[in-house]
Amino acid sequence: MIKKHLIILSILILGQPIKAQEFENYTQTVKDLSLSFKMMAVNGGSFSMGAPESSERHANEKPSHEVEVDDFWIGKHEITWEQYDAFVFGEFGPDKFIAKDRLLNLGIDAVSGATPPYVDMSFNMGKGSFPAVNMTQYAAIMYCQWLTSKTGIFYRLPTEAEWEYACKKGKTDSNKDLGNIGWYKANANNKYQKTGSKSSNSLDIHDMLGNVSEWVYDQYSTTFYKNSPKKNPINIPTQLYPRVIRGGSWKDTADKLCCTSRQASNQDWKQRDPQIPKSNWWLTDAPFVGFRLVRPKVQPSKEDIKKYWLDAIEDFGI
Repeated sequence: MIKKHLIILSILILGQPIKAQEFENYTQTVKDLSLSFKMMAVNGGSFSMGAPESSERHANEKPSHEVEVDDFWIGKHEITWEQYDAFVFGEFGPDKFIAKDRLLNLGIDAVSGATPPYVDMSFNMGKGSFPAVNMTQYAAIMYCQWLTSKTGIFYRLPTEAEWEYACKKGKTDSNKDLGNIGWYKANANNKYQKTGSKSSNSLDIHDMLGNVSEWVYDQYSTTFYKNSPKKNPINIPTQLYPRVIRGGSWKDTADKLCCTSRQASNQDWKQRDPQIPKSNWWLTDAPFVGFRLVRPKVQPSKEDIKKYWLDAIEDFGI
């Protein structure tokens, strides 16, 4: 497990640095699909992760502890249905959209295509520029693999530390009027809303709190903070449940819309799945869970990227 942790750490963090002047906000385009993704540059640094012991926050958010994260880009918005459906219903097979040698140069042997949903996974709350929901963490990771193959740039889910750092650095929950920055139980009218329709944080990132909760990479643990590494901490997944989601959603009360709030995935989110065995791709009971992209400032080697995807599949027992 120690060896695996070091491999994952190198994949998530290490590589050849991009020139300093190139580390700025940018828009990633996928021309053949008319898609674009706005990515915001976040300068890394040290911060106090978690909530102080003296606070009234939940026990799973404590203790606060000093950690350090490296530079990364993070999505300005949560992934939308328009962006996600391009993966589900679009050309995802490597022989269809991209040369085999290019895939191998990215450390990807093939791209796994999502199975089409068996019902409307938006539950009639809206498609297009509304946030995509009800995907498993595996599906979110495979979306990142697909986008990596389409763009030649390594995209992935944020680590829990990166997510909280972007939330706190952007002063997301310092706004006294929560309704100005987030959709939650008190103002969302029992459904998610279009991405970017509330004010952004100081890093110009939208919907980090509210609208939909967001998958991060880490295994959920109530004790990890007590022994967390200081540098780029990652709780490497070792079992399917529980994994971490962050940020709170349209159906949550205000206390869940906090940079330190942590929630755990649950197998009951597939309770109404009619398939046997249950789908690796879709959740039937999590219309409050989506995700956003992260790109590390450094691009890992193709060997490390390949190991990342293989480990992700192994972690899910697929």
